Amino acid sequence: MTARVHHVVAGVLVRGDRVLLGHRSPARRWYPDVWDLPGGHVEPGEDERTALARELREEVGVVVARVDADPVARLEDGELHLVLYAVRAWEGEPRNLQPAEHDELRWVSAAEVRGLALADPSYADLVERVTGAGAPAD
Repeated sequence: MTARVHHVVAGVLVRGDRVLLGHRSPARRWYPDVWDLPGGHVEPGEDERTALARELREEVGVVVARVDADPVARLEDGELHLVLYAVRAWEGEPRNLQPAEHDELRWVSAAEVRGLALADPSYADLVERVTGAGAPAD
């Protein structure tokens, strides 16, 4: 019996030196009670960017206007294949449209993210990289 691969995309919504995270409800079956990036499954027939735009519209109510050309990370954890894109422009103010999935949304800095329980520990370095928080001063 072959394991089912879960192809998932998520958006790193970047606003200045902060990114948007959602706290996954403790009742969630997968990755409960941790901070995660908004996103979801790539449906059959969808490409990653189309899935990302759909998921961000469904979860946080934004219309994607600009996404970095290449993913900022690709993570694999067993059957989970997660592709992360930096989203640097969108229409609408993010709001929690899926309260059964996330019980809170929060804008966090690279320093703040290090104190949170994260769905993947690599998110801390990722937030630093996409916000430029780890860049040397000119």
